[in-house]
Amino acid sequence: MVRCLIVDDSPAFLVAASGLLRHQGITVVGLAANGAEALRGAEWVRPDVALVDLDLGGESGLELTERLHRRSVPTILISTHAEQDYRDLINASPAIGFLPKASLSGRAITDLLDARVTGPPEK
Repeated sequence: MVRCLIVDDSPAFLVAASGLLRHQGITVVGLAANGAEALRGAEWVRPDVALVDLDLGGESGLELTERLHRRSVPTILISTHAEQDYRDLINASPAIGFLPKASLSGRAITDLLDARVTGPPEK
């Protein structure tokens, strides 16, 4: 069972995403609205993965991803923005992947975690 921390500055998204992921077999162990809450939560609940919004209001999800990486927390970046808008920044980050919020699912999360372990699929 994947243990997930969700970090987003939208309370409505936190509620919707946690409900969706729980329904799809992901154990949501924490919700955070900003970087400080996310770092405290990561220390406390030790998630298998953190979903981090690229834009956390006045904070950078990319910067938070770096900080979580230093704490050995794998991160998947999420956003309503298209991946191509941030491709270079995402690729330069330690995030294990990116998911558009509209494509968020338990399967997408487990696929990214599995790819991290086994490597990307052959073309």
